[in-house]
Amino acid sequence: MPRQPRISPIGVPQHIIVRGNNRQICFTNEDDMAFYLSCLKNYAEKHQLEIHAWVLMTNHIHLLCTPLKSNSLSKTMQDVGRLYVLYFNKTYKRTGTLWEGRYKSSLVQSECYLLTLYRYIELNPVRAQMVSDPADYSFSSYQINALGKKSSLCTFHPEYLALSKTKKKRLENYRTLFKQVLSPKLMNNIRKITNKGMAIGDEKFIEEIKVLTGVDLTPVNQGRPKGWRKKKE
Repeated sequence: MPRQPRISPIGVPQHIIVRGNNRQICFTNEDDMAFYLSCLKNYAEKHQLEIHAWVLMTNHIHLLCTPLKSNSLSKTMQDVGRLYVLYFNKTYKRTGTLWEGRYKSSLVQSECYLLTLYRYIELNPVRAQMVSDPADYSFSSYQINALGKKSSLCTFHPEYLALSKTKKKRLENYRTLFKQVLSPKLMNNIRKITNKGMAIGDEKFIEEIKVLTGVDLTPVNQGRPKGWRKKKE
């Protein structure tokens, strides 16, 4: 059966998951993670892909990004994945594949779900019990989006910037969002929708995507998440 073509409309954010083959380790230390992020920065700039949020775990990766032109996402992921495998195999004297086939992706409605995806991604190390506070994990975007650390990789999405007109208040409001608990049901929906390549959004958003692409990305049993409303100054 032929694989379903990628649905990647220009200007629509996407949640991306990349896993190691058979859940094997992809990053053994901080040098590996730093090299991956360096590759991501270079190719995202080359192919015009905006990166809003990320986390690198030992055996998988989450990204929240927006393509600015056709094939921005696929070209970036292909180039980054290929270069990183060359680095990893050479460094650890191994051969063969590293990634679990194609990356998983879902389209994200900005107004309702984007900030929820920020939280879902940046809380991964906490859920994995690697840290108790997302601020303590260096290889995610939390330190940039919540604490104001400078980054040449991160592009602030308009929904994030709308949290406040001032940087200080925006960082404060962003941290406040993390006091709201993500329900197990919501997290399971995010995983299922992303793994199946569907869309996270309300009926109007999904219908607009259908008209635009000719593909129905309607997920099952989806509702607006609790606490989705962003706080403003």
